[in-house]
This record gives sequence, C-alpha cells and structure tokens, in this order.
Amino acid sequence: MSTSPAARPTTPSTVWLTRGRHAGTTAEDVLRRTLRRLKDSQDIDDFLEVPEPAASPYRVFESRVRVAGEVTVRARLSLAPGAEGGQDWTLVAEATQPWDRSWPSPAGMFWPREPDADWWHDAATGLRRGGINPLPEDDKAVRRRLRDCARDAWHLHVVVHEAMTTDERGRVPLAHWLPPGLRHRVVEHRAAPQQARVVNWALREFGVEVPRGGAVVLPGGPAPEGYDAGDFSVRAVFLDGTEPTDLVEAVTRFDALPRPLPDGAQDALTALREDWRLLTLEEELARERELVAMYAEALDAMTKSRDLYREAAERAHEALAAYRESAEVPGNRQQPDSRTAVSPLQQLTRALDRLKGGTRARRPAAHEDAEAPAASRSAASEAQSAASDR
Repeated sequence: MSTSPAARPTTPSTVWLTRGRHAGTTAEDVLRRTLRRLKDSQDIDDFLEVPEPAASPYRVFESRVRVAGEVTVRARLSLAPGAEGGQDWTLVAEATQPWDRSWPSPAGMFWPREPDADWWHDAATGLRRGGINPLPEDDKAVRRRLRDCARDAWHLHVVVHEAMTTDERGRVPLAHWLPPGLRHRVVEHRAAPQQARVVNWALREFGVEVPRGGAVVLPGGPAPEGYDAGDFSVRAVFLDGTEPTDLVEAVTRFDALPRPLPDGAQDALTALREDWRLLTLEEELARERELVAMYAEALDAMTKSRDLYREAAERAHEALAAYRESAEVPGNRQQPDSRTAVSPLQQLTRALDRLKGGTRARRPAAHEDAEAPAASRSAASEAQSAASDR
C-alpha cells in the first residue's frame, strides 16, 4: 500500500485530532466525573455517553462547547482496551470554522487538566506529552524510539539536543510555550550532550539531522507535502528558561502544513460526522426536517415511477388491442409459412425419411433390370419355334 500523501485524504482545516493511553484501568470513571464537573462549571455546553452493551469493552463519549463566541466544537472520544495494559483513546474534534491554535485543546473537554494525570501518555511509545522525555541510554533503544516517532502522524515529535547539562531553568518543557491547541499534541524528546552522534545516526534514514545544541521537528509518516528538514530545524535552542521563539515558530509552521490523515483517523472522523448523537433542540428539528424532505423526495420519485409504469402499460394494451383488431380483418389474415415453422430437428427428420423412401423405390427397379434379359431370351425362343412350324 502506498504511503504517499496523495494516497490519503488530507486532514480538514476544521479538524483537530489526537490519541493517547490512560495508564490506569479507571478511564471510564475519570471521564464521567470530569465531564460532569465541566458541565456543572459551564466549561462545556453538554456531554453524552453513547449507549453501548454492558459487556462491550468499548466506550464512546461526546462533548460540545462554544469557543470564540459562536464557533461550535463537537468532539468524540472513543475508549478501547490497550495492547499493553491501560486503555487507549482516540479523540477527534471538528469546529464550524477552520481551527485556531489559540482555542483551548479539545482534550480539555474530556480529561482533567492536571499535568500529572494518567491520560497524558502517548499510545505508541508510552511517553508523556506536555513534558520532557529523555532519550534512552542504549543506542539501539534510541534508534527504535526515534524510528517509531519519526513515522508517527498522530503527534508532533520534537527532538532537542542539550549542548550542555541543563539546570532547573532549562527543564521547562516546550509545551509551556506553545499555543493551547498544540500543547496536547506535541511530544518532546531530549538528547543528552553525548548523544548527538547516535541521534543523527538513528534519524539518517529519514533525511533528518539535529544540529548540536539545536532541535528538529520530525516528519511523521507519511511526511506532509512541502516538508523539508532544513526548514524545520533550529540551529540553537537556549535552555535557560527563556522562550525558544525559533522552535515554537518551527512547530507552528509544521502544524500548518496540509497533512494526510493518520491511520485510523478517517473512521474516527466519519463516526463523528455520521454517528453524532449529542444534538441540540435546533439540530434535532433540522435533522427531522431533512428526514421529512428526504422521504418526500423518495415518495415523489416512487409516484412518478408508478405513473410512468401505468402509462407504459396502457400504451402496451392499446397496441395489443390494435394488433388483434387488424388480425381479425379477413383481407389482412396471413397464412403461416410452414417453412418458417419447421424446426431444424424436423428438417433433419424429413431429410432422413426422403432418403429412406428413395432407397426403397430404387430396389424394385434394380430387380426388374436383372429379370429383363431372361424375358428377352424367352421371347426369342418362342419366335424361333414359330418359324420352324412354318
């Protein structure tokens, strides 16, 4: 299967999506408590837990909120058992206008906002978003992690190389400086000063390089159209507690690129659009009107089809009646042609009968021809006797 951007639909500009893993086994209870609290505090307009069979391990929650005045954001979170423990979740949100990064993260429409909450983990790697994730000390482990992260299209992965060991001022995560709409989608990796060579060795197959003391935004898989590693690398990141302006700008530009939908995102987006249950009264009335209009169109099409069928049947009856009347007129009667009515089998049978009859007719003639010389000899003898008597 092709993994080129052209082979997949592009993420719409109105859509925000991410996925993660809740490290515990109580994700459902956490979601219910948080959604109730958010509605009571009017941080969201409403929420709904979509009914599912009690024995099903899957759960679906919907939430709706208005941002920037009258822009409605609808979000759908699906919960499933994790492959290695915990519970995996997928979140897709869509706004009525193109997404603005200054809007609050839709993850805050479901999960508690504490930075140490259990839901912040990346589903693929188990790493925490919004924090700093040091790379492993083992070289092979570094290569495995960066290979997985470089192909991840659900998140924005950033690798930062520390030119020297940082103090507390340099331990401020990148997410602290990002717009609200990006904080829950960025995973930051930190490489120690001695790991510069192994990091670039691991990223060589992706055409990406981390400058010493700098940073780079990984391409994801497939890489978005227009991605160039040089455009999304920063030569120097000063880890002294000041805002890394160049790195924030590179991450923001990368997020603005038209990117293909990640694997599984198309189904989640379709479910959000087609299976949405959390309707306002106005939306319910609009949906009912759409259904009435659809049924009216179907009924009209059926009525027209019935009328056309009836008209065609009447014309057929008229043509049949006219044919019968013309057939009953004496001058117009036609004798059936026996030749055209004979089947091929009948023709073969008749040919065989003629062949047999011809054979029977020729056999007596051949017998008569054999007796003709004897009759001639008898007649000659009688003539000679008559001459002697004279």
